[in-house]
Amino acid sequence: ILACLTYCMLFVCRALTVIVDTFGCRVADNPDLSKVMHQWNVLQAVVRKACGTIEWCFVVLTVTAVIMIPALIADFFMLELGRGAIPTLLAGTVITISIVRMLFMAAAVTDKCTRVPALVNALSFGDDTYRVKQHIVEYILNSAAGFYVCDVRMTTEMTLKFMYTWSIVVFGITTS
Repeated sequence: ILACLTYCMLFVCRALTVIVDTFGCRVADNPDLSKVMHQWNVLQAVVRKACGTIEWCFVVLTVTAVIMIPALIADFFMLELGRGAIPTLLAGTVITISIVRMLFMAAAVTDKCTRVPALVNALSFGDDTYRVKQHIVEYILNSAAGFYVCDVRMTTEMTLKFMYTWSIVVFGITTS
């Protein structure tokens, strides 16, 4: 069940990154400034709705990974490495790695959203559209779109700090 839920979450995160990529391609292919803000609003609403819908699954899976890592380490040291121990450890390890991948995929949605203003700013929309383009870039920047969990914006930096801190805790548990 955990594996299915994790892969479903990975699918949703991947779909959100594709939506942001599609927005960037659409703006680059058809540079109509009058539609860019509306398209960004629709994209931002879809991303926020998807995040709000799956945030508790996301929290439960993250807590599961946090609990599962020390349990796997305890199993490794307490079980004999016989016939039944390897598949048990392997299944838990695969699920934990999938959950960690889910964390990074969620952060990738925010990363892609933070790169959109630079893309719009780099495009040429004509000579007398500089002010409108800057207004759109500032609007996209100030919208702070991305993957939110319980109203906290997930970033790669936050995910790496979480992984770093948790690996220190696991190392401390393992060596004591």
